Amino acid sequence: MRVRGWRRRWQERGKMERIDQYSRLTICVIPWLFSLSWQLAPFKSDIRHEPLPLALGSALLMVSLAQCLLSNRNVQAALEHYLGVSAFPGRRLIGPLALLLLGLGLLAALVAVDGIKDAGLLLMVLNAPMAFVITRVLLVPVRTFMVESLCLIVLTTGVLAAAGLRGGPLAGVVPATLFGCALVLISVRPSAWSLSVMWQAEEARDIQARLAVAEERLRFGRDMHDVLGRNLAVIALKSELAVELAQRGRPEAVDQMVEVQRIARASQQEVREVVRGYREADLTTELAGAQGVLRAAGIECTVTGNSGEGLPAPVQAALGWVVREAATNVLRHGDARRCTIRIGVAEDAVVLNVENDGVPATPAEGNGSGLAGLRERLGALNGSLNAGRAHGGLFRLTASIPLRRSGFPVEDVDAPAGAAGAPARGGGNPGGATKTPTGDAGTPGGAAPASEDKLAPEDRPPSEDQLAPAPGDRSGHEDKTAPEDTSGPGSGPGNQDTARAAAALVEERR
Repeated sequence: MRVRGWRRRWQERGKMERIDQYSRLTICVIPWLFSLSWQLAPFKSDIRHEPLPLALGSALLMVSLAQCLLSNRNVQAALEHYLGVSAFPGRRLIGPLALLLLGLGLLAALVAVDGIKDAGLLLMVLNAPMAFVITRVLLVPVRTFMVESLCLIVLTTGVLAAAGLRGGPLAGVVPATLFGCALVLISVRPSAWSLSVMWQAEEARDIQARLAVAEERLRFGRDMHDVLGRNLAVIALKSELAVELAQRGRPEAVDQMVEVQRIARASQQEVREVVRGYREADLTTELAGAQGVLRAAGIECTVTGNSGEGLPAPVQAALGWVVREAATNVLRHGDARRCTIRIGVAEDAVVLNVENDGVPATPAEGNGSGLAGLRERLGALNGSLNAGRAHGGLFRLTASIPLRRSGFPVEDVDAPAGAAGAPARGGGNPGGATKTPTGDAGTPGGAAPASEDKLAPEDRPPSEDQLAPAPGDRSGHEDKTAPEDTSGPGSGPGNQDTARAAAALVEERR
């Protein structure tokens, strides 16, 4: 059970967390590996099997193991210091340094009693500074570490020379100590550097993602401002003018309010177009984007079958959202290595399958808001969505949208206003809203976006009959398609009167 718990916790970690944990574990294992190999090997034949040499060798082994314990305790803090997370407390090096000096003293005593051969001595000299320098190499610059390594070589050589070591064995102490320090420098330091670079890249990706979201919000905000800013300013001005005219008992006030109503409806249409364009997803673009993102994350992604060409726009948009959500889930959940996206088109349905081999160790609770949103989108097209484990350790997501044999009726599913064959709601021109010279939508009863049938009754724009003036109403609707600038050239007599009234209002205020 404990092994299963370790395995589950390991699988729940992200890739970057796994690399970090593996690097830390490797650095902690290195001193134990050297101590158990280089420190134990001389006991077989190099140390004289007499009480004093064996006692000195055993004491030296215990000191080496104690150094490994302190090294493991300090390596975590040293790595945090190297990564810039926290400062390393210098007092932690007092214990390892004292053990290093004690080990050199025991080694010198072993040499003084002639209790070890030259080959075994060089192995013990090689292992003596390992545990200490593994921590030290992460705390100081490379140049400082090299200077300290030379000082350690001088110290080791001087201690052993004082113990009576001469000739070739004494000369061999220098390269043996230098090799140990260099081995630590070329193994531990690059591992910590690689870990630092990968964490910086991970942080950069997070920052880039947040900046992309912020930029998209700004872009959407700019679009909304461009769409609503001018129209709201015109609505405010014409409403104020209508109030002034109504207070004076002028009939032109009704004309101004009809114009306000027309501009408000045109603004509503433009906002819907902005939101629809903001939320639409293209299947071909999403397939290419999913392949690029997954391959960049080291996941082999294959797209087979129909690419979606020839499918109606609503079907492509819905399947594009499925591909986007599926790629996001592959990256966020589990640890996939391969992902396959298949699109099959038949006479009566189109089916999208997304399979990956990164089944999460612990399934997420519930279906998530992403899958719920996809089911809502597919439900609008009478489609379905299924997600779950499949045979062979795979996770499969299947989206299906039915198609009629005579072709998918685009006008029945969120058809855009003014599309060919789509009847305009609320009266108006069958082919769509009439455009005014200023680019506004046409008559108040003109075509509205196809999604109006999904709105609440109170949110739907009024129909032509509802906007029809009562008998005797002098406002009429002849001026519905007039330009917003009612004082411009070519405006009718009523608009010229309104312009004169507005000019009089401004003059009176002055």
